[in-house]
Amino acid sequence: MTLVKRIQPGRPFGNLIEDWFQEFPGLLREAGNLAGTPVNIVENKDGYHLEVNAPGRNKEDFKVQVDKGLLTISYEHKEESTSEDLKVIRREFSAASFKRSFSVDEKADAANIQAKYENGILKVFIPKKEDVKVDPQLIHIQ
Repeated sequence: MTLVKRIQPGRPFGNLIEDWFQEFPGLLREAGNLAGTPVNIVENKDGYHLEVNAPGRNKEDFKVQVDKGLLTISYEHKEESTSEDLKVIRREFSAASFKRSFSVDEKADAANIQAKYENGILKVFIPKKEDVKVDPQLIHIQ
């Protein structure tokens, strides 16, 4: 697995805390940086649950795809048309574009990933593959 690190302007040495979190255990590892849109990852016996905190967006603007073992979640912000009758006095929040990528291990069932957006949270479920158990077998010697 390869982690991709980006050096951000004004932060030439990165962030030691972010580097430490890059190493969390599990089948999913982030391939990009941890700055930006918050993501929770929870594992249970059935699979992995990712929750992306993204309030005030439309589900049609999200893109979730898996390609060559890399799960990418992105959102493309579309500029809002402004009316000349309205004057913005103060703008304290925005819906910026983002892109987060995670390596998906071979134990994850990438073909059956599910996603839904509700109450400002994009929820992605990555099921684990069924363990193929091979029963012990006695081999007859000739």
